[in-house]
Amino acid sequence: MKKTIVAGAGPQPHRYSYRAVVSLLKHGHDVIPVGLSEGEIEGTTIRTDFPHIDDVDTVSVYVHPRHHARWKDYILALHPRRVVFNPGAEDSDTIAELEAAGIPCQESCTLVMLSVGTY
Repeated sequence: MKKTIVAGAGPQPHRYSYRAVVSLLKHGHDVIPVGLSEGEIEGTTIRTDFPHIDDVDTVSVYVHPRHHARWKDYILALHPRRVVFNPGAEDSDTIAELEAAGIPCQESCTLVMLSVGTY
């Protein structure tokens, strides 16, 4: 299964990042939620320390573009196989910088991808 970091994860069940973590776990993926608020999702601790994780397949971004500067270097350091920008998180400048570093990006919805089997 794909090791996935959910960037912008929070402990509020109504947020899409929370729902994505739950769905990724249900689909058997190794999920590391990373956010600014402490808490947990389905027993998985939300990391607030921007941990270095090896062999990341996907970073699923739920961070508003105005906060991308804070996250961009972290994502670059992880050098994931791909980055998925979920609705509301898309930003052409960030995408261009990541792709220039050799990291493919796509504007999509992790929840939809999981539900239709294209994740």
